[in-house]
Amino acid sequence: MRETPVTQRELDAVIGAASSLELFHAAALVHDDVIDNSDTRRGEPSAHRRFAERHEARRWAGDAAGFGTSAAILLGDLLLGWSDELLDDALSELGHPERARAARRLFNTMRTEVTAGQYLDVLEENAWVERDEEQLLDAARRVVIFKSAKYSIESPLLIGAALGGASETQLETLAEFGLPLGIAFQLRDDLLGVFGDAAVTGKPSGDDLREGKRTMLVALTRSRVSASVRRVFDELLGDPRLDTEQVLMLQGAMRDSGAVDEIEGIIDREVRRANAALDEASLAPEAIAALRKLTARVTDREA
Repeated sequence: MRETPVTQRELDAVIGAASSLELFHAAALVHDDVIDNSDTRRGEPSAHRRFAERHEARRWAGDAAGFGTSAAILLGDLLLGWSDELLDDALSELGHPERARAARRLFNTMRTEVTAGQYLDVLEENAWVERDEEQLLDAARRVVIFKSAKYSIESPLLIGAALGGASETQLETLAEFGLPLGIAFQLRDDLLGVFGDAAVTGKPSGDDLREGKRTMLVALTRSRVSASVRRVFDELLGDPRLDTEQVLMLQGAMRDSGAVDEIEGIIDREVRRANAALDEASLAPEAIAALRKLTARVTDREA
């Protein structure tokens, strides 16, 4: 992407921007757990549950769950503010005003997109009853793109490239690589949210079923089962009290319908799309090699 050596000032700016993205990601997870009412995150109590447990342990007045939710929302907001401050500090240290403005624009776009994606996720968990099967699949794909794929893979690549002074052609290549890889990343996450080993993922097996996530996996399953199976599926999905037998029933419907195999096929196609974007890319050979390794790292995983 560049031939001149990276200065310490530029390296510090990149580290600061990367730290900003980490805090942004943490803020999104804290808020996401509140919205989904998730009890765990990576094997530990989620932020709102930790605050609620503190309330219960100290025997404070009022409702522990309500306190936990309020405190976690504030924590997420605080992390968002710190993320912005870190990015501003990093961009001011970069020493390249034009690159800094480009990176800031990309960051702002990412923040808008992931917020819209989170809303789309909430919307589809409620509005799915008025959608036909094709609309459900299209809606689920939009959630994948805007809630996860862009901000988890595509946007960080573009922000880093902008900091390094990438050309428009290089930015387009990274977008063509990052978006399909981000889609594959989230689809793998959706499979793990239903079938993952709790000891590895840090979340109870089938947790996404209890939360009623309207994923592409769910949309494909519903479009391939009989009307009677679909009715039972819809009755169970989203019930936080699902027992092991009911979770196994939903998992079986997903496997038997062929939806799991189709999602695996989509993951493979998106990974091929991502790698194809690198075939004639005007990027440094070592950058291309690192990006190709990234495709396996984010899609061939168990957590």
